[in-house]
Amino acid sequence: MTAGKKVILSGMRPTGKLHIGHYSGALENWVSLQRDYKNYHLIADYHALTTNLDTSEIFGNTIEMIIDWIACGINPEESPIFRQSKIKEHTELFLIFSMLITKARLEKNPSLKEQIRDLNLNSISYGHLGYPVLQASDILLYKGELVPVGEDQLPHIEITRHIAGLFNQYYELEEGRKIFPIPAPKLTGFARLPGLEGDAKMSKTLGNTILISDDAETIKNKIKKAYTDPQKLRKGDKGHPEICRIYTYHKKFNPEETDEIYLGCTSGKLGCSDCKMNISQKIINFFAPVLEKRKKLEKEKDQILEILIDGEKKARKTAESTMQEVRSAMKLG
Repeated sequence: MTAGKKVILSGMRPTGKLHIGHYSGALENWVSLQRDYKNYHLIADYHALTTNLDTSEIFGNTIEMIIDWIACGINPEESPIFRQSKIKEHTELFLIFSMLITKARLEKNPSLKEQIRDLNLNSISYGHLGYPVLQASDILLYKGELVPVGEDQLPHIEITRHIAGLFNQYYELEEGRKIFPIPAPKLTGFARLPGLEGDAKMSKTLGNTILISDDAETIKNKIKKAYTDPQKLRKGDKGHPEICRIYTYHKKFNPEETDEIYLGCTSGKLGCSDCKMNISQKIINFFAPVLEKRKKLEKEKDQILEILIDGEKKARKTAESTMQEVRSAMKLG
């Protein structure tokens, strides 16, 4: 652990290539946090099983996601990247934590209710119900003190805080020393971007994304077809930027022009086609260095695997140390 730096645990399920919503909602924040915190970056491959038991693409998706992480600025030498399934202490701590929390508390989780509704599930597995407990083991195994999340993830952090408090109440080391910190949420500055159509957030499942790895022509074609203000059908019509996803993209990737764009849209002077062309080029320019670095990394996938194995060695050392303390406090040897 880097002396004087608080610890952060961040992670994603291995879904393959990431989109620009992942960047604005998480990755950008992770990169900036590296300066001031000790970061661990988790490939949540066990979490992926809660909604899909098919594991055939997990490894390939893991490599593609790591390429995006590094291309966007994650430094694996300072911030270890590792697979959850390769650190067995995650499952041991998950089992212990499962004894501390009630089924009723987990069933009240609003994020779980939202997932059940969005995925149209009639029933869920025990693992799906208990995934916030596994998430708590992910965070606390590395003694995470801060967790960068969006507002929709706050209920999960409350469960982690609850579990940490319960464990510290029941078990402690010599001289009353508590094992786990009570982690605090660190809200991300910019929410996930809306998708190219519909009311949903950007999601590969819904096919409404701009990928970080998309080339210039693909980005232009995707944005050209993007849904905008239904009341602004042609140039001259007065628009409503506050309900337009293209304006949201401008706020993120073209903030210096947002006032001008707002006035142009609401007055009718700015047409949607010109507005889309503008933001397309801004997004292309923004991600050009990332895309260039990504292309180089794609040719070095053996190096990516080495980075992963090295990160797992570092994470395992910390995880083993924590579990030694846990077993000692519990008088389990």
